[in-house]
Amino acid sequence: MTTKRENQLPDYRIVLLVAGFLVIFYLLLPIMAPFLVAAILAYICKPIVDRISMWKAGKLAFGRTLATVITMLLLVGVTLLLVLIIVPMLQKELLLMVQRLPDIIDLLRARFEPWLLQHFGISLNIDLNQIQDILSKHWKVASDLITPVLLSISKNGFAIVLWIINLLLVPVVLFYMLRDWHAIVARIAQLIPRGWYEKTAVIAGEIDVMLAEFLRGQLSVMLLMTVFYAIGLWAAGLELALPVALVAGLLGFVPYLGVTIGLLMALMAAALQFSSPGEVVPILAVFAVAQLLEGFVLTPWLVGDRIGLHPVVVIFTLMAGGQLFGFAGILLALPVGAAIAVGLRHARQGYLSSETYLK
Repeated sequence: MTTKRENQLPDYRIVLLVAGFLVIFYLLLPIMAPFLVAAILAYICKPIVDRISMWKAGKLAFGRTLATVITMLLLVGVTLLLVLIIVPMLQKELLLMVQRLPDIIDLLRARFEPWLLQHFGISLNIDLNQIQDILSKHWKVASDLITPVLLSISKNGFAIVLWIINLLLVPVVLFYMLRDWHAIVARIAQLIPRGWYEKTAVIAGEIDVMLAEFLRGQLSVMLLMTVFYAIGLWAAGLELALPVALVAGLLGFVPYLGVTIGLLMALMAAALQFSSPGEVVPILAVFAVAQLLEGFVLTPWLVGDRIGLHPVVVIFTLMAGGQLFGFAGILLALPVGAAIAVGLRHARQGYLSSETYLK
């Protein structure tokens, strides 16, 4: 006859096994980046592969392998399309900067040199020919500065090679994850104790639905912010409104990165295009309004409501993720918070139906 304590032993073993797995995962975290990136991309692209794999050309079925190849080609194609749109426009902006550099120097002399001379006794004696002479005469100093950089690169060559290998691993791991997604999930499901399986499947299903809603909400925010930046910067008179809007909007899924790069691009373009500092103010106003709109309206509404989180909870989750785990914490705060919310909801239901609560 088995005692109650003996019946509970397998549960403790499972807990120890899970704890050991988490420890190993933590120790291997430095090499887990390509696998995590591939897993996130695979989760996002999985519905596309599922849909394409059901296509048929006559009696010939596409199959999951062909569907995976098509999906990855689509992903590469969209990325290349964005690069082909943005890079030529950035190249145009850099050419304009080089062409207008003498005008900018003349503007600095006319606008700021009298003020600097009056208050600080500083004169902007900038001469492009003189700069070229200085660079040509002091090329050896420049080479002396480059030498330590090259030595540093040679010393850290293994780290650079490892970074390149990790980058090349992403598409390889992504292919196998997309192709074998359902088989991988089924194998993981087989390891779950049968007594926990039903509840685990329910929680996993709810988390899956919530993460899908999060991705749709985040995509909606990105598209709406791209449109807002494009219209706002165009109304402010910026010629390169479209590339700036694409960068600021589409990089919005990375907190602070999209707005920072977009603002720098907009200020550079404005410096080349406008002659008065007052004309830059509308551009700054567009970015200020955009941050308020995204942080306090669109993200709480389109992301928070879709994943069942109150707007205040969304803002707190983002701040808590940044405080605890820095940039990565901000990036993953909402999906992880949504998953935790599902677990807490089921824990609350279990507590409300427990004898401890009902006594």
